[in-house]
Amino acid sequence: MKLSVVVTQSERYINEFYARASSVARRLVGDEYEIVLINDGSPDNSLNRAIKLTEDDVRVSIVDLSRNFGHHKAMMTCLAHARGERFLD
Repeated sequence: MKLSVVVTQSERYINEFYARASSVARRLVGDEYEIVLINDGSPDNSLNRAIKLTEDDVRVSIVDLSRNFGHHKAMMTCLAHARGERFLD
């Protein structure tokens, strides 16, 4: 795995982010990338949208936290799950 893209998710932007991040990652490293989405207790429907992305693309994974621990903790947890040699956040 050459590249990991890690991000907290938002229902409003998740599909657009996925499309743009995938496009850029493909240009940079071909298919050797992953997108790691973190759900940090978001009250919207973003987790369901993220699950749908994982069903359609094996390069997408989800870290699902039990509640909102704050942005810093969420990103550190997401980075701990990333497998890439380089990271984009």
